Amino acid sequence: MSDKSLIIGATGFIGSAVMRQLLAEGEQVRVLARESSTTQNLDEFDVEVVHGDMRDRESVVRALRGCTTMYCTAAYFSHYNPDPQVAYDVNVNGTRATMQAAEAAGVERVVYTSTNCTLGAHGETPVDESAMFNHWRTGDHYTQSKFLGEVEALRFAARGLPLVIVSPTYVIGTNDVRPTNSGQLLLDVAKGTMAVTMKGYLNVIDVEDVARGHILAARKGRIGENYLLGNVNISITEFQNMIADIAGVSRPRISIPYPLAVAVGHVSEAIARVTNTKPFETASAVKIGHMGESYDCSKAVTELGLPQTPIEDSIRRALEWWRAHGYL
Repeated sequence: MSDKSLIIGATGFIGSAVMRQLLAEGEQVRVLARESSTTQNLDEFDVEVVHGDMRDRESVVRALRGCTTMYCTAAYFSHYNPDPQVAYDVNVNGTRATMQAAEAAGVERVVYTSTNCTLGAHGETPVDESAMFNHWRTGDHYTQSKFLGEVEALRFAARGLPLVIVSPTYVIGTNDVRPTNSGQLLLDVAKGTMAVTMKGYLNVIDVEDVARGHILAARKGRIGENYLLGNVNISITEFQNMIADIAGVSRPRISIPYPLAVAVGHVSEAIARVTNTKPFETASAVKIGHMGESYDCSKAVTELGLPQTPIEDSIRRALEWWRAHGYL
């Protein structure tokens, strides 16, 4: 079997960063993408693309032929879910199908991209990979479906699949072509259009460090283990201020009380449903941020050698990339 990697989700923010780094190292890469996927992250690269869907076991089995490693970075990522079943179909059923395919193909290593959200939000004090999921009451279908998807992945690991889980935190950086939630926050603050802030905590990391963490997990990670891929714990307000200072715009001045922020989230979602647009904010995302997402990521740093790029540099590079591509 040749030394080739299959990436599921390479059209996305994290998956494309993994792809770029592997290609830069001269590795053979194959990408599984839906025919309807936006391929902007793939177009300039000489990479083999096969069409399929992570929910279709047989299409994943076909894509895995000749591959030794599978990176499953794909997910349905949105805190706004007018049809919640979509999140569960992709993040749970899709995970099950890809793990079945990897098992059938006999790959040597699977790296599954989970999220810090599966470890819950526990306030300002950092927690590690032993923390428990606590998002059932937030009503957030993304976090709940990712937790259940991770349970599926671990079920396959328990019966012998050579699986390593990585859990990125709040990811920022270049090449965020369809701005993620984190990227949109950077853009809104940098444009000076975000005047409000709220209490809460984040753990922030550069997308290139996250991609490197995936590759290191494939090469050095312990089977069945979960590695938090994060860097700096910071309050939401401090993070927004850092972005504003780097962008040279005014800092957000209005601190919105938590109950009002939740109400704004509900109203924003209601407007989105009527207008068929994306909401400015969601109630569940407000609740999660307020609960506080601070993490101890020393396991990945110590065991894998996870890089820790200063987030000021990450913000600066992201803003420069967006300016160069007409977003700012």
